Amino acid sequence: MKGKLGIIITGGIVGLFAVLLVFFGNPANMGYCIACFIRDIAGAIGLHRAEPVQYIRPEIIGLVLGAFIWSLKNKEFSAKGGSSPFTRFVLSISVMIGALVFLGCPLRMLLRLAAGDFNAILGLAGFISGILGGIFFLNKGFNLKRNYKLTNLEGYLFPAMNIGLFALLLATPAFIFFSKSGPGAATAPIWISLAAGLIIGALAQKTRLCTVGGFRDMILFRDNHLFLGLISLIIVALIGNLITGNFNPGFANQPIAHTDGLWNFLGMALVGWASVLLGGCPMRQLILAGEGNTDSVICIMGLLVGAAIAHNFGLASSAKGTTINGQIAVGICFIVVLIISWANSEFLSNKSQA
Repeated sequence: MKGKLGIIITGGIVGLFAVLLVFFGNPANMGYCIACFIRDIAGAIGLHRAEPVQYIRPEIIGLVLGAFIWSLKNKEFSAKGGSSPFTRFVLSISVMIGALVFLGCPLRMLLRLAAGDFNAILGLAGFISGILGGIFFLNKGFNLKRNYKLTNLEGYLFPAMNIGLFALLLATPAFIFFSKSGPGAATAPIWISLAAGLIIGALAQKTRLCTVGGFRDMILFRDNHLFLGLISLIIVALIGNLITGNFNPGFANQPIAHTDGLWNFLGMALVGWASVLLGGCPMRQLILAGEGNTDSVICIMGLLVGAAIAHNFGLASSAKGTTINGQIAVGICFIVVLIISWANSEFLSNKSQA
């Protein structure tokens, strides 16, 4: 699993498992969606009360534990943190709001493309535009400062929390909410979802697969290593969708998607920009959190709170389209991300102080 072959195989396995998870019961075009699945978990533990999107997703738990186990095995587990934690928290809220306006994280955007959802083309254009914005500030010296080595216990806490979540999923106590209809009720069997997450978590930890990193490195360094994994993901998912009859080309009547092109573009532009500043996409943050990076744990907490805000305040889109509240929130988030980008860019902030 070394080199380009490893990343190509990993991308292909992610695409294959995404198709299989839909075949076994996950929502259409949502074999994996980190933003949507974290949103479901937020609903399950009562952070929002949108009844159609409440479920403890084993895929998320598997990703974290797969990365945790594999990093321990390879002696790559390292507890560290302390790099601008609250800034990361705010940026992650912006990522989640942008994703729920688009209706999907970068990974789901690619899976929607592989299923023929042309709305995702506008999302991809926005995503790349946002990454270009983030790269601009990286070139201007953007930096969230260094992190620090922590005790191993700090790194163990998040994987332990995910084990606790899995116990709650199995026990189904009355204080945990489960959707009876809608996307939250469309689920693959628990053990299949967990196994897929464990495998992908381990592979992603080994190969550093990242949707943002793939485009960023291709644009910034002309390095196609991670990008090849994304191409492999799309090709395998496309073939799988054709075989299973889930390829439906067009804009209209796409599952859990809307046709508002402007906000598909802007939602993913926000995701791309903020994710570059954070150093990785939502999936990558889960993998890093499993490796002991508590800065990434803060990002996951930001995504969780962002999902609660999006549904409690009516920001999230639906198949009917975007909401006025969601559009306003995206605009506010762009301003916040711009301020963070400028204030943490050495060359720009020093120039403004001169």
